[in-house]
Amino acid sequence: MGELVLAAKMTHVPTLQMSEQEGRLKGTRQPAIDGHLEIARRAKALGVDTVVICDTHWLVNAGFHVNANERFEGLLTSSEFPQFIRDMPYAHRGNPALGDLIAETATEMGVYTLAHHLDSLDLEYGTLVPMSFMSREHDMKVVSVAAFCTVHGHDESRVLGQAIRRAIEASDSRVLLVASGSLSHRIWSNKEYGPNNGTFTISSEFNRQVDLMVLEMWQRGDHATFLKMLGDYAHHCSGEGSMHDTAMLYGALGWDEYTGRCEVVTPYFPSSGTGQVNVIFPL
Repeated sequence: MGELVLAAKMTHVPTLQMSEQEGRLKGTRQPAIDGHLEIARRAKALGVDTVVICDTHWLVNAGFHVNANERFEGLLTSSEFPQFIRDMPYAHRGNPALGDLIAETATEMGVYTLAHHLDSLDLEYGTLVPMSFMSREHDMKVVSVAAFCTVHGHDESRVLGQAIRRAIEASDSRVLLVASGSLSHRIWSNKEYGPNNGTFTISSEFNRQVDLMVLEMWQRGDHATFLKMLGDYAHHCSGEGSMHDTAMLYGALGWDEYTGRCEVVTPYFPSSGTGQVNVIFPL
């Protein structure tokens, strides 16, 4: 029987990649990179063989979708930020059996979900950025789940998260589940963005304060209260992908019955107006 052994909310901002390149950002995101490496070390110690990543950069307009390819290999240039992420090489193994089982289980539970085996279906950078760092510490298979859901409700994503957990337990995989996305996500407008209002600042003090309040809730295990405000938080603080990654994560963890005290492995930091963090949700 398989097991969900580790869960995390992780940042995937492009500046992580840029932090390792020559230029003014070199070294500036090392704490976030270190957080990715630490999560991978924890996964390795727990015998994880597969990471399931709920990716808020994979936009879908109908149904839920799983990338269940056998292998992923190529070069990524982000269509969103081609000046930030370009020609980034990647090579990762997939877990088609688990990807298929997630889709089958979710559909049986009433949430229509498709698994895809298409060489031309690329991974998005919400999956590839965390994998680029975690793979340095531990070679894991990857299954990517679309979590930028434009016409979906959090209740559906909750059920998909439950299906992910059920599928894992029916498989032979030991899994790290990742919600790949930010906390607040109001990126600076093009007019506002600049040397003084750019990479290292938050676009809204309100968003910052709510982000910090949420992290305090997570650290003391008050997830039931957080879930009561999830919809408003995602709306008023421009949650990335409407925070469907987070709803999926909580669905897999037991929703409002989950009481784990979260561990912040990368302290909160702003990036281009958004709020970012790496957090472990203990099981």
